[in-house]
Amino acid sequence: MQDMKKNILLALGIFLIVVGIFLFSFIKTSSPFADVRDITYLIEGQSVTLTGGVATIPVAPGSASKVTVQLFGEPVYGDLNGDGDATDAAVTLVTNTSGSGTFYYAVLAIKKGEIYHTTNAILLGDRIAPQTVELTKGQAIYNYAERNTGEPMTTPPSIGKSLFVKYDTKTNTIEELVQNFEIQTNPSKMKLTTKTWEWVKTETASGAVILPKRARAFSLTFDEKGRINVKTDCNSIGGSYTVKDSTITLKGMASTMMACVDSQEQLFSSVFNTVTKFTFTSKGELIFTTKNKKETMTFR
Repeated sequence: MQDMKKNILLALGIFLIVVGIFLFSFIKTSSPFADVRDITYLIEGQSVTLTGGVATIPVAPGSASKVTVQLFGEPVYGDLNGDGDATDAAVTLVTNTSGSGTFYYAVLAIKKGEIYHTTNAILLGDRIAPQTVELTKGQAIYNYAERNTGEPMTTPPSIGKSLFVKYDTKTNTIEELVQNFEIQTNPSKMKLTTKTWEWVKTETASGAVILPKRARAFSLTFDEKGRINVKTDCNSIGGSYTVKDSTITLKGMASTMMACVDSQEQLFSSVFNTVTKFTFTSKGELIFTTKNKKETMTFR
C-alpha cells in the first residue's frame, strides 16, 4: 500500500511537471509581448536589436561609452494597420546615454503573419514623464508631461502633452498628427516667421516618402528681414527669401562645406531648392510644393 501511494504521488508529480512545461511553452510562444522584446528597432537611423527588452550599444564604433536602449513600460496592443489582427503594438523606447540625456521615443510594431515589422521612431523628448498610451480608431496616442518653454531640466515635467501617431500601410512608417490636445491652428494667422520649422517628410514625384533619420536634424528659420537659415544633419545654409501671396523665392543660398557620412542633406536639398509655393494646415504644418507640383515637403 505504501509503495502504491509513492507510485501515485510520483506519477502525479511527473504529470504536473509535464503540464507546467507545456503551459510555460504555450505562454512564452503565444505572448505578443515576448515578441516585441526581441526585435530590431530603428532609432535615429540606427538599428538596435533588443534582447529581453534591452540592448547596450557603443556610442560610436570602438568607443567605451555605452548607450542603453530598452522598452519603457508595457506595449499596448490593438489593430493599427486595419487588418483585423489586434496584436500590433504601440511601444515606448527609452535611451540612456553616458551623458545626462534620457530620450523617449514612440514606435509601432506591426504584426504581419508571424513577424513584427517596426516603424521609424518619433522622439517624444528628453527627460520627460511618460504617462499612458491609448489606441483609438487605428491611432496611437502617447500621453506625457514635459517642461514649460525655458524651464531648466532640473524642473519636474508638469505640462501635459499628447502625440497622435498614424500608421501608413504603404510606407510602414508613422507620422505625428497632432502633438497637443489643445492645438487647433488657424492657418490664416500663421506666418513663415511664426516658429522654427522642423522637417517631417518629403513626398517625391514617384510617390516615395523620405523621412529624416534623426529627429530635429533639419530645420528652417525665417526672420522678418527676409533672411532664411537652414540647419541640416551636416551643414548650415543661409540666404534670403521673398514672399508674394503663397509664392516663395529663395536667393543667394550658401552653405558650409562639411562632409558627413550617411547625411540626408542631398536628398533634402534636391527638393527644397525647387520649392515655389507654401501653405499652412490646421495641424500646424508648413507645406512646400515644387514648381512642377509633383513634390511636397512637410515641416512642423
